[in-house]
Amino acid sequence: MKEFLDDGSSDGPPIWAIFGDLMTGLVGVFVLILVWTLGFQLELAKNLENAEAERERELARRQVLEQALAGPLSSGRITISDGRIGISGSVLFALNSDRLQDEGRDLLAVLAEPLDVFLEENDQLLMISGFTDDLPIQSGNLSFADNWELSAQRALTVTRELVAAGLPADRVFAAAFGDQQPVAPNLDESGRALNRRVEMAPVPRIVSLEEPLPNG
Repeated sequence: MKEFLDDGSSDGPPIWAIFGDLMTGLVGVFVLILVWTLGFQLELAKNLENAEAERERELARRQVLEQALAGPLSSGRITISDGRIGISGSVLFALNSDRLQDEGRDLLAVLAEPLDVFLEENDQLLMISGFTDDLPIQSGNLSFADNWELSAQRALTVTRELVAAGLPADRVFAAAFGDQQPVAPNLDESGRALNRRVEMAPVPRIVSLEEPLPNG
């Protein structure tokens, strides 16, 4: 049976060479994983840094906007929360109406110029959003089919008034939310009064496909 024993003179590669090749392969895989992990961490750190820088820029823009609207803010005629300018519906409109009251028209005239400067400097648009409470339109009012239509007409009225006061028409647009985005429970008149509002929010301008992209 000696002919079946391995005397070390076999023509095949020695076992230590195979083991060495295996270890080399494992080390190579480990290095690749390490490189990928480091690259992922660097990319994540870069993304976090960019996000923090954008957050700081957004905060600075909001502070500039608040400074520009210091007068109406101090008088309580408007509020600013998370970059959104809120105006009570009772300041702008009578109940179930889309016609501006004198107080509302005067307020929008004051807001137009600082908003124009802010939008121009930051290359942004202004979204005008109309909101209502949850009460249905009174049966005697034939002007609006529902709260969606009322909120839409109020947003359009504010948009047109701002344009008439000097805000460029290509910097502003209207949106309607009806009673779908309340800021207070519609349980009593005080809550409903808060929900009857118009909000103005600067938003990024969408680059037209016909315009050349930056750096190319």
